Amino acid sequence: MISKKNVKNMLYNISLCNSLKFLSSLYYIKKTNQLIKLKPFIMKKTIILSAIALCFSIVTAHATPVKSTPVNNSKTVFKVSPFCVSIAKGDLETVSKLINLGADVNQKSNGMTPAMYAAKYNRTKILKLLIAKGANLKTKSDKGMTAKKYAKLHKAHESFAIIEEALAKKKK
Repeated sequence: MISKKNVKNMLYNISLCNSLKFLSSLYYIKKTNQLIKLKPFIMKKTIILSAIALCFSIVTAHATPVKSTPVNNSKTVFKVSPFCVSIAKGDLETVSKLINLGADVNQKSNGMTPAMYAAKYNRTKILKLLIAKGANLKTKSDKGMTAKKYAKLHKAHESFAIIEEALAKKKK
């Protein structure tokens, strides 16, 4: 005769699927009073375990993988002086004020002189002002290029013409 305690111990040791098969075979083989009284307990436990298993399967089915992005802690900082930023923006008023306050017209910023920035961004009025204040047009950048080369590279035809004219005047 199978006792309640033995059946409970057997159920804990057998997986959920196997326990259902085991119960149905026991129920059909021996229809004893003890097993019939135990059936509601086993059914509740089975339903609860099935519900928990279903919840876990739904959660994992809808789970999205975590996208890991590589962490890049290195920072590249380009430090451009406010004077050269004003030139690149084309702010003639600020550039003339900074020159009057003593800004060096040949001081490199991020490897380029102010004349190179003016040539690169085709700022003709600013370029003329820099030349008038004594900007050296033959100075090379950290990349080995002159203001004339920057004007040619960026197709700043007006700046290129101004630089050629200024260099021709200096030769005379």
